[in-house]
Amino acid sequence: MSQVAAIQMISGADVQVNLRTAARLIADAAAAGAQLVLLPECFAAFGNRELKGIAAAEFDGSGPIRRFLAEQARQHGVWLVAGSIPLPAEPGGKAMACCLVMDAQGNEVARYDKLHLFDVEVSDSQRSYRESKDYGYGDRFVCIDTPVGRLGLSICYDVRFAELYAALRRAGADLIVVPSAFTAVTGAAHWDVLLRARAIETQCYILAANQGGQHANGRETFGHSCLIDPWGEITACLPQGEGVVAGEIDLQHLNTIRGRMPVSGHRRFVPMDDIVPASTE
Repeated sequence: MSQVAAIQMISGADVQVNLRTAARLIADAAAAGAQLVLLPECFAAFGNRELKGIAAAEFDGSGPIRRFLAEQARQHGVWLVAGSIPLPAEPGGKAMACCLVMDAQGNEVARYDKLHLFDVEVSDSQRSYRESKDYGYGDRFVCIDTPVGRLGLSICYDVRFAELYAALRRAGADLIVVPSAFTAVTGAAHWDVLLRARAIETQCYILAANQGGQHANGRETFGHSCLIDPWGEITACLPQGEGVVAGEIDLQHLNTIRGRMPVSGHRRFVPMDDIVPASTE
């Protein structure tokens, strides 16, 4: 069995303040024995309107966020899944909502650019969300091998699109991460049921790290960062506030569930993928 952890934050616009908070919580997760640690969406810059500048500074790897991630992974000897940061795909390009994965030596081993962008109307104080104004669309999914099992990457709004998770399962995922900044309104309505559905459908562990509280810019996020097993059971959860959610990944338990109910082998309809894998190694 392997230990994993999700970090819940209430990030603001100040990158350095957010990184100090993340460092403290990563240390807590590592001290609890986590081998893989997941940060939430927008962990380093939540509500910061200087996304283009942040993205440009991070492009070549010399920016403060990517340096921080490498240092933290190396210092604590953990695999670090870095929620999302703004990062262009090419110099001068539009920022992508990008999830980076660092190995325990601090090397960047994977990059996933968010496929589905949150352009919706919500009955909260902000009312309208238009992620596509700030970010470009990703065009491929990512599934990689890690010490805790084969890892599939997704970000927040992706969780509403079951076909992405089915593609990750077909690519061999054992664990799928969902770093998020789910609003209080949409979270109360759909967070638990969507995450549990993705776990049940794929027979994978789901590790979700959400933003969790009242932010300085007035937004309220739902929290409830959690670990869900392949049977859909929530094995650990943090309702609100900063903190760490830790739990175990048991691949024998996963394989037992898949063996007793071999859903993948029973599938009669497999749609043509309109997205391609970035990595299946």
